[in-house]
Amino acid sequence: MNHFDRITVNPAIVSGQPCVRGMRLTVKRVLEAVALYPEREELYREYPELEPEDIRQALGFAASNLDDRVAVLEEA
Repeated sequence: MNHFDRITVNPAIVSGQPCVRGMRLTVKRVLEAVALYPEREELYREYPELEPEDIRQALGFAASNLDDRVAVLEEA
């Protein structure tokens, strides 16, 4: 079982979406930022409040909330 001590849920913060350390920075936004800024240095410049463990836990949290069914994707 994973332990996500940096992922918080508070109904008073962004409608209860999972966030990083009680900040208004959602797990979803962290995932979007990781995709947008593949170079960690650039990511940390844009989000100086993030720590490496925040990113690791956000990725792990997201992965643990996906089911294992197969999604069929159309060819481009």
